[in-house]
Amino acid sequence: MASLSPLEASWMDSMAEAIMARLQSVPEKREYDRSDIVELVEAADGKGFSVSKFCVGCFLGYSKDKLETELTSRLGPGGTGVMRFKSDRDAYLDVLEEMGLLDAMTLAVNTRPVWTDLLRERLRFGRGSAIQGQQRGRELEDFVEAIIQEVFGNAYEARCTFKGANGEAKCDFAIPSKLTPLILIEAKGYGATGSKMSDIIGDVDAIIGAKRHDASLLLFTDGLTWKSRANDLRKLVQRQNDGRITRIYTKQMREIFQAELEILKGEYGL
Repeated sequence: MASLSPLEASWMDSMAEAIMARLQSVPEKREYDRSDIVELVEAADGKGFSVSKFCVGCFLGYSKDKLETELTSRLGPGGTGVMRFKSDRDAYLDVLEEMGLLDAMTLAVNTRPVWTDLLRERLRFGRGSAIQGQQRGRELEDFVEAIIQEVFGNAYEARCTFKGANGEAKCDFAIPSKLTPLILIEAKGYGATGSKMSDIIGDVDAIIGAKRHDASLLLFTDGLTWKSRANDLRKLVQRQNDGRITRIYTKQMREIFQAELEILKGEYGL
Protein backbone atom coordinates (compact mmCIF):
# COMPACT_ATOMS: atom_id res chain seq x y z
CA MET A 1 0.00 0.00 0.00
CA ALA A 2 2.82 2.37 0.82
CA SER A 3 4.14 2.10 -2.74
CA LEU A 4 0.90 3.36 -4.33
CA SER A 5 0.84 6.83 -5.85
CA PRO A 6 -1.82 8.96 -7.57
CA LEU A 7 -2.22 8.75 -11.35
CA GLU A 8 -2.63 12.25 -12.70
CA ALA A 9 -4.25 12.99 -16.05
CA SER A 10 -5.23 16.17 -17.86
CA TRP A 11 -8.78 16.68 -19.12
CA MET A 12 -7.56 19.08 -21.82
CA ASP A 13 -7.07 16.87 -24.88
CA SER A 14 -6.97 18.00 -28.51
CA MET A 15 -10.77 18.01 -28.76
CA ALA A 16 -11.10 20.20 -25.66
CA GLU A 17 -8.48 22.56 -27.07
CA ALA A 18 -10.45 22.83 -30.32
CA ILE A 19 -13.68 23.49 -28.42
CA MET A 20 -12.10 26.21 -26.30
CA ALA A 21 -10.52 27.82 -29.36
CA ARG A 22 -13.93 27.92 -31.06
CA LEU A 23 -15.62 29.37 -27.98
CA GLN A 24 -12.92 31.99 -27.55
CA SER A 25 -13.49 33.10 -31.15
CA VAL A 26 -17.07 34.14 -30.35
CA PRO A 27 -17.17 37.97 -30.39
CA GLU A 28 -18.54 39.77 -27.35
CA LYS A 29 -21.91 41.35 -28.17
CA ARG A 30 -24.86 42.68 -26.24
CA GLU A 31 -27.14 40.53 -28.41
CA TYR A 32 -26.66 37.72 -30.92
CA ASP A 33 -28.50 36.81 -34.11
CA ARG A 34 -28.73 33.89 -36.54
CA SER A 35 -25.49 34.81 -38.30
CA ASP A 36 -23.64 34.28 -35.01
CA ILE A 37 -25.02 30.75 -34.76
CA VAL A 38 -23.72 30.12 -38.28
CA GLU A 39 -20.28 31.37 -37.25
CA LEU A 40 -20.33 29.12 -34.20
CA VAL A 41 -21.37 25.87 -35.90
CA GLU A 42 -19.99 26.16 -39.44
CA ALA A 43 -17.52 23.34 -40.09
CA ALA A 44 -15.84 21.73 -43.07
CA ASP A 45 -16.02 18.13 -41.88
CA GLY A 46 -17.46 15.77 -39.31
CA LYS A 47 -14.69 16.30 -36.78
CA GLY A 48 -15.10 20.05 -36.97
CA PHE A 49 -18.86 19.73 -36.60
CA SER A 50 -18.39 17.61 -33.49
CA VAL A 51 -16.58 20.63 -32.06
CA SER A 52 -19.56 22.76 -33.15
CA LYS A 53 -22.02 20.55 -31.28
CA PHE A 54 -19.91 20.58 -28.12
CA CYS A 55 -19.88 24.39 -28.29
CA VAL A 56 -23.67 24.44 -28.63
CA GLY A 57 -23.91 22.10 -25.64
CA CYS A 58 -21.62 24.34 -23.59
CA PHE A 59 -23.83 27.37 -24.17
CA LEU A 60 -27.05 25.46 -23.48
CA GLY A 61 -25.64 23.59 -20.49
CA TYR A 62 -26.37 20.23 -22.14
CA SER A 63 -24.32 17.07 -21.93
CA LYS A 64 -23.35 15.39 -25.19
CA ASP A 65 -26.10 12.81 -24.72
CA LYS A 66 -28.80 15.34 -23.89
CA LEU A 67 -27.91 17.53 -26.87
CA GLU A 68 -27.99 14.53 -29.19
CA THR A 69 -31.38 13.50 -27.83
CA GLU A 70 -32.83 17.00 -28.26
CA LEU A 71 -31.48 17.37 -31.80
CA THR A 72 -32.71 13.93 -32.83
CA SER A 73 -36.16 14.62 -31.42
CA ARG A 74 -36.50 18.02 -33.08
CA LEU A 75 -34.81 17.28 -36.41
CA GLY A 76 -36.34 13.85 -36.92
CA PRO A 77 -34.73 11.02 -38.92
CA GLY A 78 -31.59 11.76 -40.90
CA GLY A 79 -28.90 12.22 -38.28
CA THR A 80 -27.54 15.30 -36.54
CA GLY A 81 -24.06 15.56 -38.05
CA VAL A 82 -22.37 17.77 -40.60
CA MET A 83 -24.08 16.17 -43.61
CA ARG A 84 -27.49 16.88 -42.09
CA PHE A 85 -26.46 20.47 -41.42
CA LYS A 86 -25.24 20.97 -44.97
CA SER A 87 -28.27 19.34 -46.58
CA ASP A 88 -30.91 20.99 -44.37
CA ARG A 89 -29.16 24.11 -43.13
CA ASP A 90 -32.17 26.36 -42.48
CA ALA A 91 -34.09 23.67 -40.60
CA TYR A 92 -31.03 22.90 -38.47
CA LEU A 93 -30.54 26.58 -37.63
CA ASP A 94 -34.26 26.90 -36.84
CA VAL A 95 -33.95 24.07 -34.32
CA LEU A 96 -30.92 25.64 -32.65
CA GLU A 97 -32.83 28.91 -32.31
CA GLU A 98 -35.89 27.09 -30.93
CA MET A 99 -33.66 25.45 -28.33
CA GLY A 100 -32.74 28.93 -27.06
CA LEU A 101 -29.16 29.11 -28.31
CA LEU A 102 -29.25 32.86 -29.05
CA ASP A 103 -30.46 33.70 -25.55
CA ALA A 104 -27.95 31.27 -24.05
CA MET A 105 -25.08 32.92 -25.94
CA THR A 106 -26.21 36.38 -24.86
CA LEU A 107 -26.51 35.31 -21.23
CA ALA A 108 -23.18 33.48 -21.14
CA VAL A 109 -21.17 36.27 -22.73
CA ASN A 110 -22.74 39.16 -20.83
CA THR A 111 -22.96 37.63 -17.36
CA ARG A 112 -20.14 38.57 -15.02
CA PRO A 113 -19.81 35.56 -12.72
CA VAL A 114 -18.82 35.53 -9.07
CA TRP A 115 -16.81 32.69 -7.58
CA THR A 116 -19.90 30.79 -6.40
CA ASP A 117 -21.13 30.59 -10.01
CA LEU A 118 -18.01 28.64 -10.93
CA LEU A 119 -18.48 26.21 -8.05
CA ARG A 120 -22.18 25.86 -8.84
CA GLU A 121 -21.36 24.76 -12.39
CA ARG A 122 -18.84 22.24 -11.10
CA LEU A 123 -21.50 20.87 -8.77
CA ARG A 124 -24.12 20.77 -11.52
CA PHE A 125 -21.97 18.81 -13.95
CA GLY A 126 -20.54 16.57 -11.25
CA ARG A 127 -23.00 15.47 -8.61
CA GLY A 128 -25.90 17.23 -10.31
CA SER A 129 -25.91 15.07 -13.43
CA ALA A 130 -26.04 11.90 -11.32
CA ILE A 131 -28.87 13.30 -9.19
CA GLN A 132 -30.85 14.19 -12.33
CA GLY A 133 -30.62 10.62 -13.53
CA GLN A 134 -31.72 9.23 -10.17
CA GLN A 135 -34.66 11.63 -9.89
CA ARG A 136 -35.76 10.90 -13.45
CA GLY A 137 -35.89 7.18 -12.76
CA ARG A 138 -37.56 7.62 -9.38
CA GLU A 139 -40.20 9.96 -10.81
CA LEU A 140 -41.28 7.26 -13.27
CA GLU A 141 -41.33 4.64 -10.51
CA ASP A 142 -43.54 6.93 -8.40
CA PHE A 143 -45.84 7.48 -11.39
CA VAL A 144 -46.23 3.72 -11.86
CA GLU A 145 -46.62 3.05 -8.14
CA ALA A 146 -49.50 5.51 -7.87
CA ILE A 147 -51.41 3.55 -10.52
CA ILE A 148 -50.62 0.23 -8.84
CA GLN A 149 -52.01 1.59 -5.57
CA GLU A 150 -55.23 2.64 -7.32
CA VAL A 151 -55.77 -0.92 -8.54
CA PHE A 152 -54.28 -3.11 -5.79
CA GLY A 153 -54.18 -0.88 -2.73
CA ASN A 154 -51.24 -2.02 -0.60
CA ALA A 155 -51.18 -5.56 -1.99
CA TYR A 156 -47.75 -5.27 -3.60
CA GLU A 157 -44.07 -4.98 -2.71
CA ALA A 158 -41.77 -2.35 -4.19
CA ARG A 159 -38.08 -2.47 -5.09
CA CYS A 160 -37.61 -6.01 -3.94
CA THR A 161 -36.00 -9.33 -4.78
CA PHE A 162 -38.77 -11.75 -5.69
CA LYS A 163 -38.74 -15.53 -5.47
CA GLY A 164 -39.67 -17.21 -8.73
CA ALA A 165 -39.94 -20.79 -9.95
CA ASN A 166 -36.37 -20.72 -11.26
CA GLY A 167 -34.62 -18.56 -8.69
CA GLU A 168 -34.58 -14.97 -7.51
CA ALA A 169 -34.30 -11.63 -9.29
CA LYS A 170 -34.75 -7.96 -8.52
CA CYS A 171 -37.77 -6.03 -9.74
CA ASP A 172 -39.42 -2.69 -9.07
CA PHE A 173 -42.85 -4.09 -8.15
CA ALA A 174 -44.10 -7.58 -7.29
CA ILE A 175 -47.85 -8.21 -6.98
CA PRO A 176 -49.23 -9.39 -4.60
CA SER A 177 -45.87 -10.06 -2.89
CA LYS A 178 -42.27 -11.00 -3.53
CA LEU A 179 -42.96 -14.54 -2.31
CA THR A 180 -45.95 -15.10 -4.63
CA PRO A 181 -45.31 -12.76 -7.56
CA LEU A 182 -48.03 -13.13 -10.17
CA ILE A 183 -47.49 -9.71 -11.74
CA LEU A 184 -43.99 -8.25 -12.04
CA ILE A 185 -43.44 -4.66 -13.11
CA GLU A 186 -40.18 -3.00 -14.09
CA ALA A 187 -40.09 0.81 -14.46
CA LYS A 188 -37.16 2.49 -16.21
CA GLY A 189 -36.96 6.16 -17.21
CA TYR A 190 -34.08 7.66 -19.17
CA GLY A 191 -32.94 11.13 -20.13
CA ALA A 192 -29.44 10.32 -21.34
CA THR A 193 -27.99 7.51 -23.37
CA GLY A 194 -25.34 5.23 -21.95
CA SER A 195 -24.65 1.77 -20.63
CA LYS A 196 -27.69 1.83 -18.33
CA MET A 197 -29.95 1.69 -21.38
CA SER A 198 -28.29 -1.57 -22.37
CA ASP A 199 -28.38 -2.84 -18.78
CA ILE A 200 -32.18 -2.92 -18.92
CA ILE A 201 -31.96 -5.89 -21.30
CA GLY A 202 -30.04 -7.86 -18.68
CA ASP A 203 -32.41 -6.77 -15.91
CA VAL A 204 -35.45 -7.86 -17.90
CA ASP A 205 -33.86 -11.17 -18.90
CA ALA A 206 -33.04 -11.91 -15.25
CA ILE A 207 -36.72 -11.44 -14.36
CA ILE A 208 -37.82 -13.58 -17.31
CA GLY A 209 -35.43 -16.33 -16.28
CA ALA A 210 -36.55 -16.39 -12.65
CA LYS A 211 -40.32 -15.88 -12.81
CA ARG A 212 -43.04 -18.49 -13.09
CA HIS A 213 -44.11 -19.16 -16.66
CA ASP A 214 -47.65 -17.99 -15.88
CA ALA A 215 -46.57 -14.74 -14.18
CA SER A 216 -46.99 -11.53 -16.16
CA LEU A 217 -44.05 -9.17 -16.74
CA LEU A 218 -44.96 -5.57 -17.53
CA LEU A 219 -42.31 -3.06 -18.58
CA PHE A 220 -42.93 0.66 -18.09
CA THR A 221 -40.38 2.93 -19.72
CA ASP A 222 -40.10 6.40 -21.20
CA GLY A 223 -37.66 9.05 -22.36
CA LEU A 224 -36.73 10.53 -25.73
CA THR A 225 -33.29 8.94 -25.52
CA TRP A 226 -34.82 5.69 -26.77
CA LYS A 227 -34.82 7.36 -30.19
CA SER A 228 -31.04 7.23 -30.04
CA ARG A 229 -31.00 3.62 -28.81
CA ALA A 230 -33.42 2.08 -31.27
CA ASN A 231 -31.57 -1.25 -31.37
CA ASP A 232 -31.97 -1.77 -27.62
CA LEU A 233 -35.63 -0.79 -27.85
CA ARG A 234 -36.14 -3.28 -30.68
CA LYS A 235 -34.72 -6.03 -28.46
CA LEU A 236 -37.31 -5.23 -25.81
CA VAL A 237 -40.12 -5.11 -28.36
CA GLN A 238 -38.98 -8.50 -29.67
CA ARG A 239 -39.34 -9.91 -26.15
CA GLN A 240 -42.86 -8.49 -26.08
CA ASN A 241 -43.66 -9.96 -29.48
CA ASP A 242 -42.52 -13.45 -28.48
CA GLY A 243 -44.41 -13.32 -25.18
CA ARG A 244 -41.55 -13.03 -22.72
CA ILE A 245 -42.71 -9.51 -21.81
CA THR A 246 -46.49 -9.22 -21.50
CA ARG A 247 -46.55 -5.57 -22.59
CA ILE A 248 -44.45 -2.40 -22.74
CA TYR A 249 -45.98 0.92 -21.63
CA THR A 250 -45.09 4.63 -21.61
CA LYS A 251 -46.57 7.51 -19.59
CA GLN A 252 -48.90 8.36 -22.45
CA MET A 253 -50.41 4.87 -22.04
CA ARG A 254 -51.48 5.49 -18.44
CA GLU A 255 -55.15 4.63 -18.96
CA ILE A 256 -54.30 1.47 -20.91
CA PHE A 257 -51.86 0.40 -18.20
CA GLN A 258 -54.45 0.88 -15.46
CA ALA A 259 -57.17 -0.89 -17.43
CA GLU A 260 -54.95 -3.89 -18.12
CA LEU A 261 -53.90 -4.08 -14.48
CA GLU A 262 -57.60 -4.33 -13.64
CA ILE A 263 -57.93 -7.19 -16.14
CA LEU A 264 -54.93 -9.02 -14.68
CA LYS A 265 -56.31 -8.49 -11.19
CA GLY A 266 -59.46 -10.33 -12.20
CA GLU A 267 -57.65 -13.08 -14.10
CA TYR A 268 -55.41 -13.85 -11.13
CA GLY A 269 -58.23 -13.48 -8.62
CA LEU A 270 -56.41 -10.82 -6.63
